[in-house]
Amino acid sequence: MKTKRWTVEIFLNEDDNDDLTTATAVLYTGAGRRHESVGHARRNPSDRPVPEIGDELAAGRALSDLSAKLIGDGAEDVAQMAGPAYETH
Repeated sequence: MKTKRWTVEIFLNEDDNDDLTTATAVLYTGAGRRHESVGHARRNPSDRPVPEIGDELAAGRALSDLSAKLIGDGAEDVAQMAGPAYETH
């Protein structure tokens, strides 16, 4: 069995008021492909600032978007491998 390693880096940025957190998730595959997704979390002005919550939400949203992109890529690859559909008479 062959083991592959893919690496995901998550970069978190918060605005100066801790109102908006942006997470960028970058996946590097062993084949050299790079995939990137972004997620955001916005703090309700009436909530107290807890940066860890914004980090978790933004990172989770970025990873969720990355997951959807990977599933879409896999589905496209399967469709291309299957070739065109045809009818027999």
